[in-house]
Amino acid sequence: MALKEQLDKFNKQQEKCQTMFSSIASSRVPSRPSVAESIIQKPDAAPRKFSDNTKQLQNINSIRKAPVGAQMKLVIDLLFKTRQAYTADQINKACYVDMNANKAVFDSLRKNPKVHYDGRRFSYKATHDVMDKSQLLSLVNKYPNGIDVADLKDAYPNVMEDLQALKDSDDIFWLTSKYTVSKEGIAYPNDIKYPFQVDNEFKALFCDMDIPNDMMDVEKELWKIGLKPATNTAERRAAEQLHGISNKPKDKKKKKQEITKRTKITNSHLPELFNCLNASSSRN
Repeated sequence: MALKEQLDKFNKQQEKCQTMFSSIASSRVPSRPSVAESIIQKPDAAPRKFSDNTKQLQNINSIRKAPVGAQMKLVIDLLFKTRQAYTADQINKACYVDMNANKAVFDSLRKNPKVHYDGRRFSYKATHDVMDKSQLLSLVNKYPNGIDVADLKDAYPNVMEDLQALKDSDDIFWLTSKYTVSKEGIAYPNDIKYPFQVDNEFKALFCDMDIPNDMMDVEKELWKIGLKPATNTAERRAAEQLHGISNKPKDKKKKKQEITKRTKITNSHLPELFNCLNASSSRN
């Protein structure tokens, strides 16, 4: 009797285990495919080109082995073009110049006059702190004797276009390098609020000045005071004779041009200089 009870108990345990195993099997999540299966299922995946990595590593290595000046130029160009502030780590990611590992580059950039360092970030430092056309005009107006355009070129990316626009709108005067010692020219304010006083002695000299008719005499006078003439009349006349071109002056008398309301006067801020011309023309 005891044996039969134990046998029934065992059968019940077996049924219970079978039921549990069945429930586990039905709720089990399918296993993920293996790495090999995933590779087979994705035949379109492009193989990795190690040659690209090699070129990049060679480029990084050449930059970090370059002279200090070359690495500084890369960083300054980055700061100039973006006009953003960078940490040393951000500069390393942007142009591969590792300033944390190269103290010479770090110290040189920190002391460079075109670089501003606030203790953490590097940024570009322009000669004049202006950001747009209105600020540019205000800056030029602060220099009645003119400001060198070369000092304005690095203010912001399109500063030269704004400078040309101010010149076209007659807000400023921009004398190009043909008339100035500066390669980029000089910018002057065009504002009537700047008064100019002309001495009577200077006005008399201007009106009584006798200019030679022959250009060769003008050139000789310029050489006497240490100025190099822009022309060479003797050389030009020799070339004309060589090619059979007549250089005799014409007999036609030029009529003196009188100053009227329709005459375009460039020195409108110095009207005193033209009083004597008007007086002489009225006498004639």
